[in-house]
Amino acid sequence: MPGQRKRKRSRERAYRRAADVPGHWEPLFSTQEHAEMKEYVRRLHAESKVTDPAHLRIDMFCGRLVHPTSYRVSIFVPEGSE
Repeated sequence: MPGQRKRKRSRERAYRRAADVPGHWEPLFSTQEHAEMKEYVRRLHAESKVTDPAHLRIDMFCGRLVHPTSYRVSIFVPEGSE
């Protein structure tokens, strides 16, 4: 797919930036509906709970017949800010 390498690189850079700071990824939300996940992320940005997009991670677990596709939204929590 055209542009996929560029998207992958920018996502990897964001994860590396977050990895420079000690901390962990904390899952916030999980769903099987893509629209529901997008609405949740939109609300996070609107409520200013996520100030840096590099601190937000969206994982998509690809499904098969037995396990449906699911989405998980996680936020990076720096060490000592809990």
